Amino acid sequence: MAVNPETHYFEQTTLVPNSKLPVLIYRDVLPQPYSEEKTQAFLEKNQWLKGGTWGAVPRHHFHPNTHECYAVFQGSSTLLLGVGPNEDAGNGGEVFVKAGDVIILPAGVSHCSKDFQDGYRYVGVYPKGAPKWKSEYCRDGSRCQELREEAEHVEIPDWDPVRGRMGPLYELWSS
Repeated sequence: MAVNPETHYFEQTTLVPNSKLPVLIYRDVLPQPYSEEKTQAFLEKNQWLKGGTWGAVPRHHFHPNTHECYAVFQGSSTLLLGVGPNEDAGNGGEVFVKAGDVIILPAGVSHCSKDFQDGYRYVGVYPKGAPKWKSEYCRDGSRCQELREEAEHVEIPDWDPVRGRMGPLYELWSS
């Protein structure tokens, strides 16, 4: 299992608040053979609870009121992070995720599937006690600062969905 996750930072754009916290990606950490059930059990033991199971979501969106985690148990996708639909993709970043990977998105960071292969599926989990996520669709720049302030007030969880209590998520996001 990887000791530390990859980190990716994104600046605020006209339409997306993003976060001062990095997006975290763990590679090849899910229990094999990959399945929805094993993935859910692996994450829930670390106090991140299932919100649903999804495939590709091609619409740019973010959640200003909660952090989110995707745990990919089937296929792969290139995710576009940090920009809205009519913004220069160069201001964001593309990350490739595949079965076995876990990506943790801080509140306020936009994300969408740019492409996907092999029946891409993931379990979406949220920190225990987090409110039901609300989705914003990167359309109203006049609310961007207000939404950033909301995202910055989302509590940093004590639990890392992969490494457990006071794991790398807590260390990286609290420093």
